[in-house]
Amino acid sequence: MADITMYELPGCPYCAKVRTKLDDLELEYDIIEVPRSHGERTEVEKVSGQTGVPVITDEANGVEGMPESDDIVEYLEETYA
Repeated sequence: MADITMYELPGCPYCAKVRTKLDDLELEYDIIEVPRSHGERTEVEKVSGQTGVPVITDEANGVEGMPESDDIVEYLEETYA
């Protein structure tokens, strides 16, 4: 199991942006696909306090439930580039 976990919805352009950055940095990560219905996204809500995606966790650096694709990409660049 990788340190980084990404919560995503297939077809989400913001999620694709984060996946591209993860792949560009050659990072290992796990994917958890969230349901289409926001009301059913209990797992991502538990880690981030909201139901939007993408969200990442990074156990190696104590990141629990970081939302917003731009913030995630910036974090990944600063931490792993």
